Amino acid sequence: MSLKIISSAEPFLLPGGRTGCLLIHGFTGTPKEMRWMGEYLKDRGYTCLGIRLNGHATDPEDMIRSHYTDWISSVEDGYHLLREMTDSIYLVGLSMGGILSLLMSTRLTVAGVVAMSTLYKLPDDPRLRHIEWISKFAPYMPKGDGPPDAGWFDKQAWKEHVSYPQNPVRSIGELNKLLGEMRAALPKIRVPVLLIHSSDDHYVLPENLDLIYSDLDASLDKEKLLVNGSGHVVTRDAGRQQVFEAALTFLRRVEEKRLSTGAR
Repeated sequence: MSLKIISSAEPFLLPGGRTGCLLIHGFTGTPKEMRWMGEYLKDRGYTCLGIRLNGHATDPEDMIRSHYTDWISSVEDGYHLLREMTDSIYLVGLSMGGILSLLMSTRLTVAGVVAMSTLYKLPDDPRLRHIEWISKFAPYMPKGDGPPDAGWFDKQAWKEHVSYPQNPVRSIGELNKLLGEMRAALPKIRVPVLLIHSSDDHYVLPENLDLIYSDLDASLDKEKLLVNGSGHVVTRDAGRQQVFEAALTFLRRVEEKRLSTGAR
């Protein structure tokens, strides 16, 4: 098994104040996707931990060997590490990181969730029922039909982006299982939630935002924001500043309310 992490894609810890943000990257992505957001929040007083999900940021073969439960365990490990140095924790995730953030908010003691570019459900495809068998003959599939930088507005940011170039087919099956867990958890989420999506995301279409939002039945504090001028990776693309500012406003508001009510 490869253990060498791709250069610039390492996990990171940015010590700040007593409020923590656990930053969770996306499917086939790396902690680098969350680094700029972590630096932005750290400069404003938050302790930020950007974790590496099992099987990511090394070699695609490592991801193929990973199960969705391993990704859940990665979040749990990061949470307990961050818990030692903070009084409250917010889960902040991109794409599959958003899926994990929403799901794990029902399993861990957290103060709130920021979920960005988050998928609700994979498109209906009969091949999903046979994904394990198919993956033995076709281990990888392209991420899209266009060129690799399709959908990116900030082309320089794309050049510096680090992720696996193709989707491991077996891992798509694991993602599908994780999505089932998330959908079952959505009506049980009681913490404040901010959903952010780009109207120009052609990889995970913006209607996923409304599908997730409508299932948040138990949360009395839920917001959604559509941004423009970014592709799927909103934490790295051209509209990232609007994303960071919206997340900061949400975190400050929720944390102020939490402290005023004496909540833990």
